[in-house]
Amino acid sequence: MFGETAPRPKFVQSEPRMSATEVLTDDEFAMRRSSTVSPMSSYCSEPGRLSGEGSPMMMSPWNQTTNSSFSKPHWSQEHNSTLHEALVGSLIRQEGHIYSLAASGDLLFTGSDSKNIRVWKNLKEHSGFKSNSGLVRRHKTALWIRHSDAVSCLSLSEDKTYLYSASWDRTIKVWRISDSRCLESIHAHDDAVNSVVCGDGDVMFSGSADGTVKVWRREMRGKGLKHAAVKTLLKQEYAVTALAVGEAGSMVYCGASDGLVNCWGSGKNYAHGGVLKGHKLAVLCLAAAGTLVFSGSADKTLCVWKREGVIHTCVSVLTGHNGPLKCLAVEENRESGEKGEQDRRWVLYSGSLDKSVKIWSVSE
Repeated sequence: MFGETAPRPKFVQSEPRMSATEVLTDDEFAMRRSSTVSPMSSYCSEPGRLSGEGSPMMMSPWNQTTNSSFSKPHWSQEHNSTLHEALVGSLIRQEGHIYSLAASGDLLFTGSDSKNIRVWKNLKEHSGFKSNSGLVRRHKTALWIRHSDAVSCLSLSEDKTYLYSASWDRTIKVWRISDSRCLESIHAHDDAVNSVVCGDGDVMFSGSADGTVKVWRREMRGKGLKHAAVKTLLKQEYAVTALAVGEAGSMVYCGASDGLVNCWGSGKNYAHGGVLKGHKLAVLCLAAAGTLVFSGSADKTLCVWKREGVIHTCVSVLTGHNGPLKCLAVEENRESGEKGEQDRRWVLYSGSLDKSVKIWSVSE
C-alpha cells in the first residue's frame, strides 16, 4: 500500500465559470439588486479571473447547467439497519455545486460555487451567509466580508469557536461563529486554496493548487488574532486537493490530483508516513475519525481506510453518488458512546457534484 509510484499525467487545475441555475426568493433578489460593492473586493479578487479558476474539476463532465425540480431544500430518508456502512438520507438544494462541508453537533455548514455559506439544523436550513455583490448577510443584519470566488473548503477549530473558509480566490478567512464576524483574511497561496483543516490547539493546515501544504499557527494579539506560516510540508507538481487530520492530531493526510494520499506523523518534524493508493482519479476530499480515514474521489467512490499505527488498510469502498465526491464531514454517533470504544459508530456526510449530500452510518 505504501511506496513509490511512476509519474502520472498532471491533473488540470482550473475550472471555467459554472452556470448552474440558482433559484432566488424575492427577498434574496431584492437584497442582491440593492447591495453595494465591498471595499474588500479589490483585495480578494483579480481582474479577469474566471470563477473557479484553480479548481480540481476543470474538465469535469459534471460542470454543466441542469434543470431540477428541487428548488427548495429536500430531505429523503433511507433506512438499512443491517449494514455497518448504511446510507441514512440525502439532502438536496438547487444552488450550484456543493464544494465544502463542516459539522458541529446538530449544525451542518455547506459552501458552494454560489459563494454562499449556509447553515443547516436538524436537516433543515437554519440560516445562511448570502452573497450580495460584495457583502454577505446573516439574517439580513450582520455584514460579512465575502469570498470573491467559490468556497472550496470549511473547517472548524478544535474548540468550535472559529470557522475557517478556504476559497479559489487564494485566501483563507477566519470567522468567529458566536457573532458572525470575519476576524482575518489571509492571502495564503499562489493559486486556489483547495483545502483547509484545523489540527490540535492553534495549528491549521492549508493545501493549494500550487502544489504546497502549509502549516499555520494561530496567535492572539490583543483582542484580535493572527496566523503565521511556520512550515511547508509538501511542494510538488501535482495540485493538493484535500487535507485531513487524524484523531488527537495523530496524522496529517493530503490528497492530490494524482489520486494518491500522503500522510505525516504528528510532532514538530511531521515525518512522512507513506502513501495510500486506492483511487483511479484525483482525491478531492478527506476526513478522519477514530481509527478510520475516508477519501472521496473524482472516480465517484468513497474509500474507508483502517489505521493501525502508521499502516493503513482499505476496508470498504462506498458507492452511490452519480458525480465526483467533493467534500466530507464526520461526527460521532452519540448513541455509540454508551456501547464503548469497540462499538464506535460515525455519521459521515458526503457532498458531490451531483448536487446531493448523502449521510452514511459507518462503524469501526
